[in-house]
Amino acid sequence: MDIALIADNNKKELMAQFCIAYSGTLARHHLCATHITGQYISDATGLEIETFLAGSTGGIEQIASKISYNEIDLVFYFRSTDPAKEISEPEENLLRLCDVYNIPLATNIATAETLVTALDAGNLSWREFINPRSEYNMKKRGLL
Repeated sequence: MDIALIADNNKKELMAQFCIAYSGTLARHHLCATHITGQYISDATGLEIETFLAGSTGGIEQIASKISYNEIDLVFYFRSTDPAKEISEPEENLLRLCDVYNIPLATNIATAETLVTALDAGNLSWREFINPRSEYNMKKRGLL
């Protein structure tokens, strides 16, 4: 599965701790992240992570674009809980696209742990049938 990782500045440490705890599961999947978050997690875990631009300079938009092309299967986005921080247009669009394309989205540690546990148990395999890039669909079309 293709998994996107995004964390606001005050949630990067929590994201790194989450990835350390579930590195065995996450290592079996393709991971991508906004630049600083990806670097932070990679340094903490040794996981291989494809990085995009920093979230504030277009990384969120890049991940949103991959969602639009059905190239992301799961999003972990640990957002700031500061009530003074308003949601930006790119963030709002990313959340909307997850709803439009039925992409499981965790915005807090409780939901993230539920989803990563389901991922480990194989309970998210339905994404393989929806995602046109999945091995299942590539074989079905004779591309593998």
